[in-house]
Amino acid sequence: MEIAVYGLGRFGLFWATELSRYCTVKVYSRSKKENLPRQLVWVDEDELLTTPALILCVSISSMEEVLEKISARLKPGSLVMDTCSVKVYPAMKMQELLPGHTDILATHPMFGPDSGRNGIKDLPLVLSPVRIRQPALKRWRDFFAAMGLHVLQMDVHEHDKEAAYTQGITHYMGRVFADLGLKPSKIATLGYSKLLEIIEQTCNDPWRLFLDIQRYNPYTKEMRNRLHHSLEKIFSKLQGSLDISNSDFKK
Repeated sequence: MEIAVYGLGRFGLFWATELSRYCTVKVYSRSKKENLPRQLVWVDEDELLTTPALILCVSISSMEEVLEKISARLKPGSLVMDTCSVKVYPAMKMQELLPGHTDILATHPMFGPDSGRNGIKDLPLVLSPVRIRQPALKRWRDFFAAMGLHVLQMDVHEHDKEAAYTQGITHYMGRVFADLGLKPSKIATLGYSKLLEIIEQTCNDPWRLFLDIQRYNPYTKEMRNRLHHSLEKIFSKLQGSLDISNSDFKK
């Protein structure tokens, strides 16, 4: 089987390399990458788009531009998958802009170069069928399961509602912790070390990904409002309970 990967950013290169353990992977990016892993096959854009299965590893905010660029050159019967961290928006755009003779499967590999650096076995991958026949859907479910992934099938809205918290809040707090300048400590508790892991797993990604997750998931605004309400509520409750002044600590 051949798979084409369009886009070789940090995640695209990682995902293409993982896929190449199980099939032939052709790759293309607007800027050619030097020192590609030997198992990846670099081709030009026109050749890439003739591959029956095309995986788009591009930013959420560039999805519309890329879809408009490639739409007319896709072969009848080909399958297009995205890998965006949100699902409502790319699914809508793929359905709107891709020709009717193509299948569409929205996907979200819920891992990346940091969380998957020790292997991707048992990590979750979400499939959200948009326009695909059941036999083809089963074939791809089986393929990803054979990679050792925990494959889940979800509606795009169900995905984004949950991801607003399971992913959106994690990236949000990772940026907050990084802004606070949290550093390793000799007396770090396990909980504190976990907070540092959140920074590592979120802040190595580009700011564009963080912004896109917050902007293109229709449910993250509610998450942010609830988060800030809770922070203010706990802060106010704490302030009202503190009756020790700084003078009490003076010798």
